[in-house]
Parts: sequence; structure tokens; C-alpha cells
Amino acid sequence: MSSIAVIPTATKGRQCATMTTTMTQPHLTGALTIKEFCDAYRLCREKAYQEVRARRLRAVKVGRKTLILRADAEVWAASLPELRTDGREQASA
Repeated sequence: MSSIAVIPTATKGRQCATMTTTMTQPHLTGALTIKEFCDAYRLCREKAYQEVRARRLRAVKVGRKTLILRADAEVWAASLPELRTDGREQASA
């Protein structure tokens, strides 16, 4: 998992309209911020907080920051229901 940082580039005396994209490595810790969790599991922030409020996902606070331990994220992901198609086949495109 990697995140992308967009850094504006400037020219002398005026602002440049071009942007430079750099790849940054995520923090290799035992915890994820809400943003890192959402990026990793492709969820919006509101859905992550809904899962926390419903007590399906455990979150901890460190000061003002909300963190999700990697182990808790993995338990949450493993507990998600399996997709069932009930024997119906989908139409192919």
C-alpha cells in the first residue's frame, strides 16, 4: 500500500500550474489512521465511522487521532459476509 502526494512546483517570481506526483511509503506501524484504513479497504470515511459506531470495527484514540490496529482491521475484513449470487447468473457485457 502506498500513497501519492501531489506537490506543486513553483517557478521564480510566479506560481507554476504544473504538479509533481511523488510516491510515499506508508508508515509501517501496527496501526492505521482512518484515512489509511479507508484507502487500504476502499471505504469512505463515513462508512468506516459507521462500522466503529456499530462496534463491528474497533478503533482507539491517541490524543486527537483515531487509529485502527492492523490486527483489528484484519479481523473486521475476515468477518465480512461472503458475496452470494443465489444461483443467478449475471448477464455478460
